[in-house]
Amino acid sequence: MITKSIGLMILLLLSFLLFEFTPLDIIIQDYFYNFNTHQWILDKNAVLPKLIFYDGIKKLYILFVIAVLISLLFFRWHPIIMHYKKGLVIVLVSCLTVPLFIGLLKATTNVPCPTDIKRYGGNYPYVTVLSKYPDTFHQTENIRCYPAGHASGGFALMSLFFLFTSRRNKKIALISTLAIGWTIGNYKMIIGDHFFSHTLITMIISWLMILLIVKISRYFNSLKE
Repeated sequence: MITKSIGLMILLLLSFLLFEFTPLDIIIQDYFYNFNTHQWILDKNAVLPKLIFYDGIKKLYILFVIAVLISLLFFRWHPIIMHYKKGLVIVLVSCLTVPLFIGLLKATTNVPCPTDIKRYGGNYPYVTVLSKYPDTFHQTENIRCYPAGHASGGFALMSLFFLFTSRRNKKIALISTLAIGWTIGNYKMIIGDHFFSHTLITMIISWLMILLIVKISRYFNSLKE
């Protein structure tokens, strides 16, 4: 697991630097914006997509976390819960801490969303984490966009990988939750709320955090044995 974590940290650094020092985010994002009509290919306020990919999926996520918590608190002696207890704890902790940590990062990076920048009809210049706002630009409030917060819930579900023991079920869990995370992330991209790098960095950080949670969980479990 240590080797995997080191590899992921290197991947995180390389991904971060790639998007920091190249216009790749802009190149990708241009495909989702119509410069003739000055609109994104999907309206942010479109009712059905918003219901499915934002409000609905957020409520399902909250219900899922509550269900896991209730299971661990009130049904912990049930044979099924006892069998999956260690994995459920990892899932619960991941689903709570991953979005929280990503939210804290968003509060500190002060990076604008695509829809905020002048290229796409906003008022902000395009800046990255390591670049500064121009001296001529006067910012009235801290902006919260990087990394992707909404997708962090989907990527936190990658912790379901550690709920199962068979390779088949692990593979299904990982592929399914990656699909959820990227579906949410892509929705936010095509409405102008995030660049591609925002979702990519969130995915890598989420998996790193999950691996850390697993390592800590296994350490404490070993003390009980």
